[in-house]
Amino acid sequence: MTRVHTVAVLTAAILTCFVQSLSADVKADERGLVKFEGGLGKVVGILGGRAAREGVKSTIAVKGDRKITTTDANGQIVDLAEEKIYELDVRKKTYTVMTFAELRRRMEEARKKAEADAAKVKEEKPAKEEKSPPDQTGKEIEVDFSVKETGQRKAINGFDTHQAIMTIAFREKGKTLEQAGGMVITSDIWLAPRIAAMQEIAEFELRYARALQGPMVTGASPEEMAAALAMYPMLKDGLVRMRAEGVKLDGTAILTTTTVEAVKSEEQMAAEKKSAEAESRPSASGGVGGLVGGLARRATKGREEPKARATFMTVTSEVLKVTTDVAAADVALPAGFRESK
Repeated sequence: MTRVHTVAVLTAAILTCFVQSLSADVKADERGLVKFEGGLGKVVGILGGRAAREGVKSTIAVKGDRKITTTDANGQIVDLAEEKIYELDVRKKTYTVMTFAELRRRMEEARKKAEADAAKVKEEKPAKEEKSPPDQTGKEIEVDFSVKETGQRKAINGFDTHQAIMTIAFREKGKTLEQAGGMVITSDIWLAPRIAAMQEIAEFELRYARALQGPMVTGASPEEMAAALAMYPMLKDGLVRMRAEGVKLDGTAILTTTTVEAVKSEEQMAAEKKSAEAESRPSASGGVGGLVGGLARRATKGREEPKARATFMTVTSEVLKVTTDVAAADVALPAGFRESK
């Protein structure tokens, strides 16, 4: 799994902790969009087509011990009473079943493999990758958390909302973010008045996490979650803190825009600056060609001073419509679907 894909999973995990879920016995239409910056963003935009540009629409329904999430292509049903997960292929009208016990086993196997892979990568000289958070593996991490109500209000999808800005920063213990580098996640959240029975859905998610003995995200495989936790040990404590702070928000999130930034350490900044200065010097033995080349490099690099922060992903989550009428059939296996073994 690529580092960027892992970061996407990580961010989804974080969003599920503080973006308020809808209430039990509620059906909602939502839209989500993930935007990558730089060259990767261009590739995703071309290959992903309309979904990559406009986002993916999904429908979520929760009733009692069941939660279903569906898109045009796939879906998932989580049944807490049965301790089973149904993965749906909407186009083929088929489904597969996995028990919580099987999922826990896969997560444990994936965790061990991800930790071994992370240790192997740490021993090797890292290749140049997409912009990503500095590696904090093996370091004790502290989390800085803040929530600010801005006082701004606006109507979104028929909801009267107010704005809150939530920020979480991961850094090495005993050092500032600027000194050691790290990762910063900033969410611009527009909240509608709290939807009734919110505590019931919070309990659903909590029961699911407890049953699995670890965090899980709809649409993310056990391997992806295990790799995210192995690559970013800071994630677990961050999720706990976000869950505790998120419940304090006054309302239900209707529109959330989350920006993920990598923060370079002082050491990384110094190394980049030194490298840029070296590349801008004319070659001592290159004659006129070396001089021209040096000037060209200097002209190019001069416009691109090393920056301490780099945005590498933006995630947008939007609630389009909410209804409170949910029947048992809404969270059941769709008619005509057959099990694929």
